[in-house]
Amino acid sequence: MASAKLAVIVLAAGMGTRMKSSLPKVMHPLAGRPMVSHLLDTVSGLAPDRMVVVVGPDMEVVSNTVAPHPTVIQADRLGTGHAVLQAKAALGQFDGNVLVLYGDTPLITRATLERMLAERRGPRDPAVVVLGFKPHDPGHYGRLVVGAEGLKAIVEYRDATPEQRENPLCNSGVMAIDGNRLWSLIERVDNKNSKGEYYLTDIVALARADGATCSHVEGDPAELLGVNSRSELAVAESLVQARLREAAMEGGATLIDPATVWLSWDTKIGKDVTVWPHVVFGPGVTVGDNVEIKGFCHFEGCSVEDGVAAGPFARLRPGAEIGENAHIGNFVEVKKSTIEAGAKVNHLTYIGDARVGAGANVGAGTITCNYDGFNKSFTDIGAGAFIGSNTSLVAPVKIGDGAVVGAGSVITKEVTEGALAVARGSQMELKGWADRFRAQQAAKKAKKD
Repeated sequence: MASAKLAVIVLAAGMGTRMKSSLPKVMHPLAGRPMVSHLLDTVSGLAPDRMVVVVGPDMEVVSNTVAPHPTVIQADRLGTGHAVLQAKAALGQFDGNVLVLYGDTPLITRATLERMLAERRGPRDPAVVVLGFKPHDPGHYGRLVVGAEGLKAIVEYRDATPEQRENPLCNSGVMAIDGNRLWSLIERVDNKNSKGEYYLTDIVALARADGATCSHVEGDPAELLGVNSRSELAVAESLVQARLREAAMEGGATLIDPATVWLSWDTKIGKDVTVWPHVVFGPGVTVGDNVEIKGFCHFEGCSVEDGVAAGPFARLRPGAEIGENAHIGNFVEVKKSTIEAGAKVNHLTYIGDARVGAGANVGAGTITCNYDGFNKSFTDIGAGAFIGSNTSLVAPVKIGDGAVVGAGSVITKEVTEGALAVARGSQMELKGWADRFRAQQAAKKAKKD
């Protein structure tokens, strides 16, 4: 019986020149995290015994991202076979199954990888299992040559005959390989081809020459999109978003117009949540049950508890914690603040570095003046307090429980519990001034004409 042990080699040394970016290709984000992290998360579900990531020179950002998994450097990019060979020192004589994956092909699913491993461990004991697919446009993909005895060879498009190019079954590059035979096969790969590279695909023909069988599993083309350009990154993003939206709806959320809702890889949405069109969830958002999020909201790094109503046009920034049944209305921005249960911040307001106590009501146009140009300071609004419209709360400042602040106030000192505070200039009126002013201006204009 084939071994149940599993090692994974992830090839991530590509420069991504078509991206036209200083960022390594596999670090470009999908749904808020690097594409290589999506792949590693999928692979972690297989509980591999070993994993190594092959990176290029000066790719410390990739090494840091994939840690604690070890990385090895492919100093010279001489092809996929050469890249896999760089992992030999890290893996050693591993006698289990070895998956070879690609950091720029992040959409492959665990179910597909499990089918490959099941084939590798099957009664035919294939030395190599290749993941094939049939794309709408086969283009310049290598082709899988399959016969009655299984997979016979992989032919790169440049080296294929016209007849082989008519074959719709393409090579994804993903392989499951017998670890006992891997290095023997890799070390015999040569570069006698049109590109002068060491092709990993050549191990199929080498295994067959040794008398071993090889086989293939056919995968979904949507899982096997390789991201090599910004346009392909956009296509991959759309596919990831479709998966995330479907998962949210299956989990009990209503997305009124799913195509306009954008989620992050870690977005958590509860049951009986309604999300209106044009809502964006950045990384680090948790939404409880029975929440309504109206259109054009943007949430990031925040938590929203059960029964909250938010939006439209609300922005919750990192550190915002919205308590049960609180209201966050239109054109309200909350940053690094706690809005406690039942509090209302309904419109045209900025709350930053603050606490709004349970049941408090914050009027339109209120701002917490939290930054003095050097330091951020805290504003504490007590439970049941009422803050009148167009109020500026100059931090650090405290508004006591049940206190009332008159509209238009600029509050710089503590307001005690149950008190009324009004801080605005005295109103002055000059009788007839407006009529006289208009008459003077009209006379001046008449002289000019």
